[in-house]
Amino acid sequence: MHMLYNSDSFVVVQFEMTGTSAPSSGQGSGSDALTHGGYEIVDKFARKEIFIQGALAESFKEGVEALIKTEPSEEEIDDYIERFASLMQQPVILH
Repeated sequence: MHMLYNSDSFVVVQFEMTGTSAPSSGQGSGSDALTHGGYEIVDKFARKEIFIQGALAESFKEGVEALIKTEPSEEEIDDYIERFASLMQQPVILH
């Protein structure tokens, strides 16, 4: 788990989970490590969150990488993240 971004409005955390798959039938290099993960995005004001993975996570990552090249302000980063706010359905619950 890596916190990638934390502003007054949003938090973005990257999750990477690595495991080992079952042994293959003798083909390949024998190293069948699987990597899964995604991004958790929390809207602090709306108190909602979303966990994205797969193609949506890859699209999010590519968008952030393109944005970072322009040396964006915090407002510009928040504006980009806000595009994902409409997908947030899970309420943030503290234990």
